[in-house]
Amino acid sequence: MDEAKEIVKHLLEIVKEISGFPECGNTSKKLYSNLVRRVKLLSPLFEDLKDSEGVLGEEEVRALVSLKVALASAKEILRSVIEGSKLYQALQKEDTAKRFQEVSEQIEKALDAICYGKLDISEEVLEQIELVHAQFKRAIERKDSPDLQLQMDLLMAQNDKDPNIVILKRISEKLHLRTINDLKKESLALHELVVSEEGYPGDYLDEMSSLLKKLKESVISDKLDADASEGENRFMKQRSLVIPDDFRCPISLELMKDPVIVSTGQTYERSCIQKWLDAGHKTCPKTQQTLSHTALTPNYVLKSLITQWCESNGVELPKKQANCRNKKSGSCNSDCDRAAITTLLQKLMNGNLEEQRASTGELRLLAKRNADNRICIAEAGAIPLLVELLSSHDPRTQEHAVTALLNLSIHEPNKGTIVNAGAIPDIVDVLKSGSMEARENAAATLFSLSVVDENKVAIGAAGAIPALINLLCQGSPRGKKDAATAIFNLSIYQGNKVRAVRAGIVVPLMRLLMDAGGGMVDEALAILAILASHQEGKMVIGQAEPIPILVEVIKSGSPRNRENAAAVLWSLCTGDVQHIKSAKELGAGEALQELLEHGTDRAKRKAGNLLELVRTDS
Repeated sequence: MDEAKEIVKHLLEIVKEISGFPECGNTSKKLYSNLVRRVKLLSPLFEDLKDSEGVLGEEEVRALVSLKVALASAKEILRSVIEGSKLYQALQKEDTAKRFQEVSEQIEKALDAICYGKLDISEEVLEQIELVHAQFKRAIERKDSPDLQLQMDLLMAQNDKDPNIVILKRISEKLHLRTINDLKKESLALHELVVSEEGYPGDYLDEMSSLLKKLKESVISDKLDADASEGENRFMKQRSLVIPDDFRCPISLELMKDPVIVSTGQTYERSCIQKWLDAGHKTCPKTQQTLSHTALTPNYVLKSLITQWCESNGVELPKKQANCRNKKSGSCNSDCDRAAITTLLQKLMNGNLEEQRASTGELRLLAKRNADNRICIAEAGAIPLLVELLSSHDPRTQEHAVTALLNLSIHEPNKGTIVNAGAIPDIVDVLKSGSMEARENAAATLFSLSVVDENKVAIGAAGAIPALINLLCQGSPRGKKDAATAIFNLSIYQGNKVRAVRAGIVVPLMRLLMDAGGGMVDEALAILAILASHQEGKMVIGQAEPIPILVEVIKSGSPRNRENAAAVLWSLCTGDVQHIKSAKELGAGEALQELLEHGTDRAKRKAGNLLELVRTDS
């Protein structure tokens, strides 16, 4: 039905447009980012419907029309938030929250009206849509907590002729009205609001104009003071304040601005631990334990505590963390060369093959060098050009392009730009048919992108997992590590577990597990542990006769490997008498008792559960 295809096309366009919206920095940030994230997760549904050969019934078409109307409303409210007056939104927070509530209800109702059983969509997409639907239901029930401090500050700033400078500074920070340029944009937004007269309460005009004037005076005064005494203030703060040890990065010993957790549970500044990992290290710098994976999880709780401490002590959270690369040399000069980057991009667009190859190689090295370069290269518009070069017939250019994207993806915001440029299918193509180095770096890039949850679905759907398994079997030692890390991270998503199992991953994992000298035992066990939590994974692993090697690892493996082996064995033995019997015959009881006494916390739990199974079967 042409009408249905047209509706699906419009739905995809709306989601794509919303996905391209910039980050929000005002009081509606949480509502805004949550709605954008949920809408983006609907994309696989529309992609499946676009590619479907099936015909949609009238009932399904009506439901999709309702969803289109709801998403159009979502687009409008999101646009009004990023383009509208920040002061107005802060003063009318309840009205803004109500609008988000209403649009969430609209989307939830439209999703509820769709009969998914009649749609030609995959199980993985159905699973994701059910998850998103549940998120919208919870969003309707959950109310956004008011920022009482901001409300009090706004009230005092409005009522006092000469408000406390600290109050005005807090308002400026929370509303992201920190510079004269920010305030000019806010003034224009207020003007647009008056001109549009769409629900605008004229009573607030004088109050907002007065408040805007006070903020402008505060920012100008603050800038003058900062210029005059910046060095003195910094010196006094450093002398009088002692930064709590828990707030310092164990590597740089500086106050953390973006703390992240590694697999051992330790927290580091993102840029510092990323540099450590980029250098090829596979251990935790503080504990020296081997990392089971290299995913970095944001430590939001600690970040919040650091922010509170900074606000309480009048310390501005550093906008740029101390550069770990330059710590030994003492160099502080990490500014990017914008002119050089622009020249390289011109050669990418208009140069011959040799110039493109050389320019791509230069960008690869610049992106590896420091965070400033990664930001500048992306802002200059390099990412779409590099994505195009992933399809280059020149192997060296293709290799440079995928490695440059890998280096750029280290900067978190660049991940979204890379995905939005349509890079995932092209990276998967490089993974399938590029040179060995290009394949290795393609695998590492997919891992980096898969840190964002919604990308896990897109990467799996693009056919990456069979290609990663191929690299796991045939790659160099480094290639195998990169492939295993990517597979582990992708398999956190349920649908990708099924893809990995059906693509035949269990046999090579068992082979790697039994090759103690191959250096891949840690990775193989970690992936098996995550696959065994899925019913289909559990069944296929059980058919590979894994009990002897699992019991052997529990007896003599490293603490983390014993933990993962116990987790796999627990999954296999639950509900399977034959596996329990095999484990007992191989002496698992004694090994599990020892693990119960000396293993990690998780290993102790699994060992206790397994011992109960073994004793019950006696």
